[in-house]
Amino acid sequence: MPLEDFSGRLPVTTTFALPLTAYYIFLQGRVVVQRFTSNTVIGQDSVSPADKKLAQRPDRLLAAVRAQTNYYENVPLALILAGLVERDGGDKKVLTWVLGALCVVRLLHAEAGVMSSNYKGKGRPIGFLGTILINAGLAVWAASRMAGYWTQSDGW
Repeated sequence: MPLEDFSGRLPVTTTFALPLTAYYIFLQGRVVVQRFTSNTVIGQDSVSPADKKLAQRPDRLLAAVRAQTNYYENVPLALILAGLVERDGGDKKVLTWVLGALCVVRLLHAEAGVMSSNYKGKGRPIGFLGTILINAGLAVWAASRMAGYWTQSDGW
């Protein structure tokens, strides 16, 4: 049986789209659960400042919303950059490791960081810095693969 032709396709980026999207759906679901639990239909003010006892407790809805928001602020950019690298022939093994690392640092940021009891778990700075480094690295990698285009005399 002949192997399928994957030319012009993005197998690494497409593969990682599944776990990253599944985790995003989990983050969305957690926000919905917190909305029902706190009886907050819109916004994220689930702890009334007037109730000092409640106000001293962690706001789980706020944490869930921030984990979800931070995720969708960062992951789409990483997947777009990875797609550019992969489409231009970037090393698929390296790209697999990079996107695997992205999965890990995003989980650390939310689950061992933002969702921790004081919102400051050790996973938060690890996830933040890891995501920044991955996105910066992917951007440099993608741009460097285009260096030859800009130096060609017929590039324009």
